[in-house]
Amino acid sequence: MASPAASLVYVIDASDRDHAVGSLWREIGLSPLDGKTVAVKANFNSDDPFPATTHPDTLEAILGQVRDAGARVVRLGERSGMGETRKVLQNRGALDVAARAGAEVVALDDLPLAGWEAVPPDGLHWERGFLIARIFREADAVVQTCCLKTHRFGGQVSLSLKNPVGAVAKKNPGNGYNYMAELHSSPHQRRMIAEINRFFPCDLALLDATEGFSTGGPERGGLVAPNIMLASTDRVALDAAGIALLRRYGSTPEVMRGRIFEMDPIARAAKLGVGVGSAQDLRLVALDSESKDLVFDMRRVLDEETA
Repeated sequence: MASPAASLVYVIDASDRDHAVGSLWREIGLSPLDGKTVAVKANFNSDDPFPATTHPDTLEAILGQVRDAGARVVRLGERSGMGETRKVLQNRGALDVAARAGAEVVALDDLPLAGWEAVPPDGLHWERGFLIARIFREADAVVQTCCLKTHRFGGQVSLSLKNPVGAVAKKNPGNGYNYMAELHSSPHQRRMIAEINRFFPCDLALLDATEGFSTGGPERGGLVAPNIMLASTDRVALDAAGIALLRRYGSTPEVMRGRIFEMDPIARAAKLGVGVGSAQDLRLVALDSESKDLVFDMRRVLDEETA
């Protein structure tokens, strides 16, 4: 049984992306955004089509919900790790989607030092701390959308806890220090990824799992098609549900092995207070009959955590 304080992860059939996003948005029940500044972090790490990157229809639906909720300023912020950000956003259709929605686009590569907030290394696995984009730190609300992917470069999975890596500077504009080189060469990579989330506020995280990579990733891999979307205010709960979904289809040895809540990014993020600390504190909620069977399978995988 879930505890009274359990984090909810809502799940819905995604045959109609606009309907799915709208339904998830209403269930989450965000505080009013009237007159507020909202920062959106999507997933445009490379110049590859969905599910490597955010589907244009999903982005359009999210930006539409933000606007309809009364936001005064909407900013889409991104840094592509495997390409030139603005070109990636143009090629993937994100610039056109943002223009139609009246959203500003901020290519984080172009930010001066003043556009970043320094996070000190105290208590972290980052040798020098890191820089995180102020547009997320200073926004009244932050919404992110991620994809369902494994990660063959050491991250194991690329879900909502991995997505904010794109909100961290690749290099320090002041002294040139390369934070991404440190991250990708560190034996603590997955813990470092989790630590970013302590400083990345997030009011709603949406996982587009209409399709996903169960192997390989992040830009290409073995394709699965769950045809669902998931959303939560708790990124740890959302990622645990995402990993359960990957396990249901069969995934890499790193993803399939051991307890989900003992995996590095999940365990470290939970310890830092980013989200729940056990499968017992996570409740999956199917919003329609089409998603119920998958939710049952995911719950079974999560229940194995306490067996």
